[in-house]
Amino acid sequence: MDLHLYNSLTRRVEAFEPLDAIAGPTMYVCGPTVYNYVHMGNARGPVVFGVLAALLRRRYGKLRYARNITDVDDKINAAAKALGVPISTITDKYAAAYREDMAALGVSGDFAPDIEPAATAHIPQMIAMIQRLIDLGHAYAAEGHVLFAVDTFAEYGKLSGRDPDEMLAGARVEVAPYKRNPGDFVLWKPSTDDLPGWESPWGVGRPGWHIECSAMAETHLGETIDIHAGGGDLQFPHHENEVAQSECSHKHADGSHRLFSRWWVHNGMLTLNGGKMSKSEGRLRLVREELAEHPPEALRYALLSAHYRQPLEWSDALIDQSVRTLDRLYGTLRDLADIDALPRIPASVEAALLDDVNTPQALAELSRIAGEARRSDNHEERARLKSELLGAGVALGLLRQASASWFARGVSGDDDARIQSLVDERNAAKQARDFGRADAIRKQLADEGILLEDTPQGVRWVRKRV
Repeated sequence: MDLHLYNSLTRRVEAFEPLDAIAGPTMYVCGPTVYNYVHMGNARGPVVFGVLAALLRRRYGKLRYARNITDVDDKINAAAKALGVPISTITDKYAAAYREDMAALGVSGDFAPDIEPAATAHIPQMIAMIQRLIDLGHAYAAEGHVLFAVDTFAEYGKLSGRDPDEMLAGARVEVAPYKRNPGDFVLWKPSTDDLPGWESPWGVGRPGWHIECSAMAETHLGETIDIHAGGGDLQFPHHENEVAQSECSHKHADGSHRLFSRWWVHNGMLTLNGGKMSKSEGRLRLVREELAEHPPEALRYALLSAHYRQPLEWSDALIDQSVRTLDRLYGTLRDLADIDALPRIPASVEAALLDDVNTPQALAELSRIAGEARRSDNHEERARLKSELLGAGVALGLLRQASASWFARGVSGDDDARIQSLVDERNAAKQARDFGRADAIRKQLADEGILLEDTPQGVRWVRKRV
């Protein structure tokens, strides 16, 4: 079965094949602007596209995956200026925090990028690309700025599907006297002494946001890449402008534009209380705040619970449901603890992921397999199902810890053993028909937040989330 992905450029699901099957596919994902801690909306892309990355690595044996760090930006400048520190003080702190947050959410190993370019390390490449655009007649210098001339690219608007004239009429763009066209966007802008700046042919300045990603993608992945991914809110203007400047700076021998990205893949927004999660609107849940309150794996499960192209409403109820589901899955693995099995990704889970990264269907298959394992009393079948359960976890980045660790959730191993001892004592009391003692133990455990579940394999316990 082929991998099929929805392509925002063509607006249809298409069978995917890399441009170079020998070198392997290439993928670029827009990363964070590191001026503060990231919120859960910022985490959806890395988690979902990490699942896609792992799938590509399994299918093609290799992948070149870059996810950038934007470490020069007006918001960063403002934060550094407010504290009276260099921008690197801000960016180093929050880039490290971002990596810690993503690792806690399971964005590691095959789910992580193998290239993490920082914008400030690619200033020469940006300057070179801007100069190329000027030389080719697609950009112009004016009053220390360099701007891309949108009317020189006839296909401007092809990614977002917007008509250029309508975009200009409705866009909130800076109307400046040095612009030839109100829709022209900045590639380079001058810096005053109190702002970070780099020497360039147009004076001391700094890059515009859009040129950063184009230059970093070109440097690490080439002029044409297989997949460019990011949040749906980046489709216009960021990704639209990336297309324009990248394709205009790369041409075939006959003068035609070289395609920048063959697939554009966009994830839907995470919403909170019905609105987009964003810092500017004060509607957000920081990743590290959620990590402090909830099991990280439950947050990952919640982010995978809806199809990546659809919006996802973030709530405590969603997290609670994810915890309960993982309780059942880990409980199943605990019941199968006496069976040796190696992970094997089930065909049904792989098929779901090959179908436009359908994680809800993959999760449904995960639960189905666990259900069959709980009902089975055949040793060989239970071994097969345990192997598939672990394999499904490998594909999704779930079930990566021991069951005891999941159920402990910060509680000491001694307490874990104490609870199991009480459960064993209750089982013995029931067998001796001492139902009074059995009921008393159940109540004691319930008062401690320990719930008992009867299964075909015996009684198991789970901690009720407080």
